[in-house]
Amino acid sequence: MSQPEPASDTPRVEDTSPLDWKYVAEGGSTIVFSYAGPPRPQFDGTVLRLRKRPLSAHADAHAEEAQGAHRAPSQPQPQPQLSSTNKDEDPVPTPAPSADQAPPSLASPAAETDPDAAAATAAAAANDEEPDDPTIVFQRTVIERLLPRAHLPRLAAVHVARPWLAQLAAHAEPLRPPERRTRDAIDLARRKAVLATDLVSGDGWAVEIKPKWGFLPAPTHLAPATRALKTRTCRFCMHAHLKRLRQADSAAPAAEVAEGYCPLDLYSGEPARVRRALEALWDAWVRSGGAVNSLRVFVRGGMVRPRVGAVSDLPALRAAFTSALLPILLHTPVLHTLSTLQRTLDALDVEGLAHLWARARGAGVPLGAGEREPDVREWAAFVQRYLARQRQQQGDGGGWGGGGGASENGAEDRHEEEEEEDELRDALLGYLLSASFKDCSLIVRMPPASPSPSCPSSSSPSTATVTVIDLDVKPLARLSKWAQLDAEIVHAYRAVREPRACVDARAAGRAC
Repeated sequence: MSQPEPASDTPRVEDTSPLDWKYVAEGGSTIVFSYAGPPRPQFDGTVLRLRKRPLSAHADAHAEEAQGAHRAPSQPQPQPQLSSTNKDEDPVPTPAPSADQAPPSLASPAAETDPDAAAATAAAAANDEEPDDPTIVFQRTVIERLLPRAHLPRLAAVHVARPWLAQLAAHAEPLRPPERRTRDAIDLARRKAVLATDLVSGDGWAVEIKPKWGFLPAPTHLAPATRALKTRTCRFCMHAHLKRLRQADSAAPAAEVAEGYCPLDLYSGEPARVRRALEALWDAWVRSGGAVNSLRVFVRGGMVRPRVGAVSDLPALRAAFTSALLPILLHTPVLHTLSTLQRTLDALDVEGLAHLWARARGAGVPLGAGEREPDVREWAAFVQRYLARQRQQQGDGGGWGGGGGASENGAEDRHEEEEEEDELRDALLGYLLSASFKDCSLIVRMPPASPSPSCPSSSSPSTATVTVIDLDVKPLARLSKWAQLDAEIVHAYRAVREPRACVDARAAGRAC
């Protein structure tokens, strides 16, 4: 039976040839292609972001389609799930989440009470149309209220078809890293993908930086046993130590670690420290042959790697690279904004969050267990409360988890219990949203500034652009794993004789 025509004006990428799309890069949950075909206004200057599935999910193609594109039209299509595989959070590569750890849906219960929403859901089901990728909804509902649109990519939904995806996958497979090909593949059951601004193609060059965690936790909610370590050495540096230990004890391929890089240097706003961070990222990029994911370099849309035979040129390129990026990163407000969002949304640290959870649910209940995933409306309401709270606190580092004293009145006790539940829910959502900002990437794009695009030279901060990408929503199901990983990181770092002193220049009470 032929597929019905979509009921919307969403572009159809299958109107282009799969050969018109050039493989760019991929992460734990998505793969990206840039449009390189004949002029088409809808697709010029764009990239296509496709969801991936673990190979085990492709074992039975018919079962996969039964779960996705070939649902009976009489049943409403559930919202697509956001994959939140975070390869940088795991010390070693891990399989995709199981069914009980599925990434969150942004489906709204509005259809149950809102006639317009119910009609829209019914229309989508009648047309067998898959909803837009939740990444688009999340950016419009949440992210754009916290970051200026000027620093975000444009996102739009686009229709895809299984035969077209299969051709694209076959064409791209030889270009993918070998370790990726053994783990996952393009999800052929999807009927929509994300069309985004192409930030790396065209003349000039661009870099992708994963800045990671940009703050030290406040000591208030930390246990006495961890307080000294966590307020001295940043999470990234401690985690890098654990990764090195596990690599030494494992026969698995080593995950590249940005040795010597401290995110607090990059976030500091201090020229010498930002330069040190850039040099550390460059050195890690060179040592890894371009495999480290903390830094990627693109020239005319292609990802480049350091050439082994050009070692003599690398010191000069390192200096040019650093000199080009330094004024841009010092000028942009993005790093300061990210650091502020991370620390204010995660005001308790995962330790304080776990303590708040245990107080409400009991010590034996895993963090986040049984909690429903937030929908679009809840996220929107949470952001509104967060912004109001920030205006009241004026960035004093406060947040959730203040707690309250005992009450002698039963009605007051019930009211206090409701307040504690609301406080816990806000703390959980705040931590999830903070995790999105901790795991994002920056694309710094420079126009041509030298005769040779392979040799970066200084660019004016006013002509360069800084865009924040990879701001996916994280699932509540990962909270327990994050708490466990945090404990492992701290336990391993206790054995370090000379712990690194990471300086949080943007902490309350310090001058930026």
